[in-house]
Amino acid sequence: MEKIELLSPAGNLEKLKLALDYGADAVYGGVSHFSLRIRSGKEFSFEEFQEGIEYAHERGKKVFATINGFPFNSQLSLLKKHILKMAALKPDAFIVATPGVLTLAHELAPEIPLHLSTQANVMNVLDAKVYYNMGARRIIAAREISLRDLKEIKEELPEMEIEVFIHGSMCFAYSGRCLISTLQSGRVPNRGSCANDCRFPYELYAANPETGTLFRLEEDPGIGTYIMNSKDLNLASHMKEIIDSGCIDSVKIEGRTKTSYYAAVTARTYRQAIDDCYAGDYNADIYQKELHTLQNRGFTDAYLVNRPFEKHDTQSLDFTMQMGTHQVSGMVSEEGTHFLCKYKTLPADKVEIVAPGGSTIEEIDNEIGTIFLDEGRYYIIFKKLVAQNGKVWESVHSGNVNPIELPAALPAYTFLRVPATDDMNMLPKV
Repeated sequence: MEKIELLSPAGNLEKLKLALDYGADAVYGGVSHFSLRIRSGKEFSFEEFQEGIEYAHERGKKVFATINGFPFNSQLSLLKKHILKMAALKPDAFIVATPGVLTLAHELAPEIPLHLSTQANVMNVLDAKVYYNMGARRIIAAREISLRDLKEIKEELPEMEIEVFIHGSMCFAYSGRCLISTLQSGRVPNRGSCANDCRFPYELYAANPETGTLFRLEEDPGIGTYIMNSKDLNLASHMKEIIDSGCIDSVKIEGRTKTSYYAAVTARTYRQAIDDCYAGDYNADIYQKELHTLQNRGFTDAYLVNRPFEKHDTQSLDFTMQMGTHQVSGMVSEEGTHFLCKYKTLPADKVEIVAPGGSTIEEIDNEIGTIFLDEGRYYIIFKKLVAQNGKVWESVHSGNVNPIELPAALPAYTFLRVPATDDMNMLPKV
């Protein structure tokens, strides 16, 4: 069996390059409102998406194009044009969610492999067979399915590729089939414009229609009012089980609308976890420590390795989001010679360097600063902050758009980070 594929989100061209550079074998993303993430779809032009495909192919990697929205009748003519336009870019697969779109894509672009979205809710062999006979060559399994059931599907359909989510946001509704934000704001989740209404705090009331009385329910302290807020999926501690099962072809990270830092760290961490599994050197504590540097809603291992009724800790009831253990302080330019400040940097600060796995980093000490290795991690301490225009700054902050010189070149899109503090919770994320 081939080595399991690591599939990362590509919300825009920068994130696409980051995910691939940091270890992903493939990425997924889309253009226009036929993708189930309209925000990220708007960040990609067709020209940028084509550039991303070429970037991936030059590196022997893949791009899967998302056409996984649920179209109305009035959009079918436009959908046909969109499928043909996307096919011309030569992605490695289309991700589609409905039988009708699957059939249409197969008719219009038979040369493009078809992957069935998790929105199709495949939970058993019968449904997998139906979609396989319709032309799907991969199913992205429902998030509620178990590893045992996936083994049975693979035994019955050995040619069908199976993909599962291993990390990212979880929807409180069954396989993401939610209409709450449609009801509250007119934004339709299954057409890509979810308003994340499940993440809000709610006040609870009890009403008696016969008397017209209304009582506000008081929650006990510490229980919270985020009653629909699911924790984030994190299966880094179960990668060995997933690989050893022999039935999974691809593991997928959620998060096209998440930050560039998220795209990089999740790709790098799961790349290490996968490679360590095959090398017999698996250490879940290392991966968890790195993933906890990310902003999150608390983590859960959800249902792939547990039955749903066995899990009672999948909700974050008292907060919607918490700071990770670290804050991004800077991001290195594509040229690698300068960085842009994302938080604040002062001379003498000890700043950690987070580069793509396998990168070569030069230890150096010069008038700009020092780059050094400390307990297996690289750090940088600036002696002075020199902008590209020659100006010397006493400190730089996130509003400063001047590229700041590095003591030595670092790999493109390297991140600089520092331990998080309480005052960072209100900062914009990178």
